[in-house]
Amino acid sequence: MLKKKQKQYLKGLANPLKPVIIIGAGGLSETVISSIDEYLRAHELLKINILKSCEQEIGEIVLDVIACTGAELISQLGRKIVIYRRNNEQPVIELPR
Repeated sequence: MLKKKQKQYLKGLANPLKPVIIIGAGGLSETVISSIDEYLRAHELLKINILKSCEQEIGEIVLDVIACTGAELISQLGRKIVIYRRNNEQPVIELPR
């Protein structure tokens, strides 16, 4: 569980990022989940864009992504979400205490 200060720090890091994963009409598939997992393993912080063509509820997608990847929700603003998962073997981001 991240502290408020750590989440704010990660929000700041995510602000200039462009969404790498885009969830469209196909919804949340195994391929999308594996792509999210691979990206988190390499970069730890990820911004996801959910298109209007996606028929699933945004909240449902967020819960599914978090459950399937073990990531933590940092922020959700409209159809953009930011998630974080620490890589214990090779950490990329040094969090404030």
